[in-house]
Amino acid sequence: MKYTNIREGKFLSRPNRFIAKVETNGKEEICHVKNTGRCKELLIPGVTVFLQEADFEHRKTKYDLIGVRKGNRLINMDSQVPNKVFREWLEKEYFQELQRIKQEHTFQNSRFDFYLEAGERKILVEVKGVTLEEEGVALFPDAPTERGVKHLNELSQAVDAGYEAYVVFIIQMKNVHYFTPNVKTHKAFGEALIQAEKRGVKILALDCEVTEDSIEARDFVKVKLVELNG
Repeated sequence: MKYTNIREGKFLSRPNRFIAKVETNGKEEICHVKNTGRCKELLIPGVTVFLQEADFEHRKTKYDLIGVRKGNRLINMDSQVPNKVFREWLEKEYFQELQRIKQEHTFQNSRFDFYLEAGERKILVEVKGVTLEEEGVALFPDAPTERGVKHLNELSQAVDAGYEAYVVFIIQMKNVHYFTPNVKTHKAFGEALIQAEKRGVKILALDCEVTEDSIEARDFVKVKLVELNG
């Protein structure tokens, strides 16, 4: 995934989850934040951020905030990009095996990100973008997600109905030690992930090569699930 019209800026503040104030080219600008998550550990006043200039003139915000530097780590925080990254990786790695790739497929009461066919195999995939990292560990979610729990429960039901089912965590950075659910923030999601795996849902995590103007899936990352008590 390649971006165009990228420039560097300095983060100043985030008045609400949709916009941020940044300084770029010596001028304060209001930017659209392409991530409605909390991102409090990323968007700290003074950090370097990366902005994409909008490709049409008559927009309230001239830039989209799509990336941030956290220490020596460059993190893509565009919540719209994980599906694109996954599809590019899928087409590159499994092009000959797949007869069909369909984005957005409804099963039960959920709309999943991908439906795939490979011979007789029918596969449902839910993709989650990961921007939270603590001491080299990638974590999801960064805020409670009842929708995420619902997706996991219905992926388990899809397995019972004869589908293969996957949840794929796209880690929007590189060089993390492993991925694990963020049970401190949402214990129910961690429990649902453990139960989904037990019922046959496959859990994968992929890290990414991230530059100021690009992101591409790179390597599988170890997934650690720990039984929760109490």
